[in-house]
Amino acid sequence: MMSDALRAVILGIIEGVTEFLPVSSTGHLLLAERFFNLGEGNFWNSFSILIQLGAILAIVALYFGKLWRVALGMFSNAEDRRFVIGLLVSFLPAAVIGAAAGHYIKAYLFNPWVVCFSLIVGGAILLWVDQLELDPHEHDATTFPLPMYLAIGFAQCLAMIPGVSRSGATIVGAMLLGADKRAAAEFSFFLAIPTMVGAFAYEFYKNRADMSLDHTGIIAIGFVVSFVTAMIVVKTFLTYVTRHGFTLFAWWRVIVGTLGLVALAMGR
Repeated sequence: MMSDALRAVILGIIEGVTEFLPVSSTGHLLLAERFFNLGEGNFWNSFSILIQLGAILAIVALYFGKLWRVALGMFSNAEDRRFVIGLLVSFLPAAVIGAAAGHYIKAYLFNPWVVCFSLIVGGAILLWVDQLELDPHEHDATTFPLPMYLAIGFAQCLAMIPGVSRSGATIVGAMLLGADKRAAAEFSFFLAIPTMVGAFAYEFYKNRADMSLDHTGIIAIGFVVSFVTAMIVVKTFLTYVTRHGFTLFAWWRVIVGTLGLVALAMGR
């Protein structure tokens, strides 16, 4: 039987690799838990949310200089203040809809059939976006118009359906609204910070009764692994997607979703 520590390492790698790629970390974690028995029970159901904080800290570490400058300038610099307001505006739809409908989403949509279909549909959308001859006019994630920030926030809400991909929804939404690939990806990283910190805090509070000192060590392992893995992935993702687009990620989604449907149809 697989040890809890090894299980935490595997799930941490999956989280770190998939969180900021447009392939759906939640979807991959749910399929891994289903087909490879990597997690059962209330604790493991929350584990994937809790270790997201490690991936988020990777973004904070990589963009620390820019984030620190914005934090210091938000009370004295109009551009920094406008970006912070834009980030909060973009975060608001997910916060409201998540609080109002989060229970129902988990109850009815968190199943492997939904994940597999969402992976395939999302892959088709990425292939379609890659073929569009877009004319981007926004090249800096910190200077999007406020209505654009709000629209991206609503696009992010689609990722409440497991398998859609939070980063995929925000990147595609930003690109269709006029951002270039790099700016769209960077804003997806920035928006992940309040979104996932909020999800972490809510999940930790809700399941605090199921936590113990034994669980602390397991969470720490998943946290560190997701942090290191996400650091590596984010460093390479921006360069890759700027040069090559989303075709690789689109076909990965289609293949994983199709294999998942075949396995489910066979009774797995």
